[in-house]
Amino acid sequence: MLTLTDIERKEYSNIWVVAEVSSGAVQPVTHELIGAARELADARKSEVWTVAMGSDISSDAKSLFAYGADKVIVVDDARLDGIQDEVEAKALVRLINKYKPEVVLCAATVKGRALIPRVAVMANCGLTADCTGLSIDPENGDLLQTRPAFGGNILATIRCSNHRPQMATVRPRVMKAPEPDRGRQGEIISECILDTDADKVKKIIEIFHSSEATLNLSDARIIIAGGRGMKGPEGFELLKKFASRVGGAVGASRAAVDAGWIPYTHQIGQTGQTVQTTLYIACGISGQIQHLVGMQSCDVIVAIDKVPDTPMMQMADIAIVGDLFEIVPEILNELPKL
Repeated sequence: MLTLTDIERKEYSNIWVVAEVSSGAVQPVTHELIGAARELADARKSEVWTVAMGSDISSDAKSLFAYGADKVIVVDDARLDGIQDEVEAKALVRLINKYKPEVVLCAATVKGRALIPRVAVMANCGLTADCTGLSIDPENGDLLQTRPAFGGNILATIRCSNHRPQMATVRPRVMKAPEPDRGRQGEIISECILDTDADKVKKIIEIFHSSEATLNLSDARIIIAGGRGMKGPEGFELLKKFASRVGGAVGASRAAVDAGWIPYTHQIGQTGQTVQTTLYIACGISGQIQHLVGMQSCDVIVAIDKVPDTPMMQMADIAIVGDLFEIVPEILNELPKL
């Protein structure tokens, strides 16, 4: 396998973020990635570049400077409307070959997971998926990529030392978006789609949405979550009442979902949704790594459990030791009726 020499490695610089674009608008997860990229770039004394590809995206792309981007490459083309991972992959590989970024970051969303593996193969470089932490090795500048492994039982730190760029997808809501600086300016670089980029193998015949409502926990500011300690579906009825009273949503651990007590749409963790709420109340959740990586960035964490030394109770800002079936009703009695 071909590897880079030290001289060749020095040809690569800057931290890139591939913007998440939907319906002609840059999505908030891009701001989270730019914040993470800013920290990496500062450690490398380099710049943050963002690549925004889509249809009618030029005006929205300028807003990325406020979150820490130094340069924004805009690829604005009507052929990029909708899900066009084949076209975007070819264009992104051309840009990588032209500008030689050291690191490329993308959101671990449905769109990102379809796009970036194609790019990694075409660019002959490594890819670490679903990262929950990123840092720079001060010794050699390698990107240290942390992600859960073995079903969430351990956290692994991965590096791709022999190829550039280093590529990673990052779970939404894991990194905190920086406060925008509206006066910050940067440089727009316009690039285009080539006819050869638009050659596609597949054809999208139809896009349809399920009639079943999908719970988007990532938009909730308060989540009341339950685990194995809820003892059954009846226990989650208590949490639904709690959530309704405080204007929140109900979440669950994988154990509760696997037991059939609540649908998968409520699952939080590595194999569920990642959340970053103002308040997270964990009821009867022991706190396995698989679950913790999905909610550890919440502002305030409250845990209620009979066992005081579980990982969740140790992580919590407020840990309440006791029977949740006694404590939660008492909390409800103290809440003003809405």
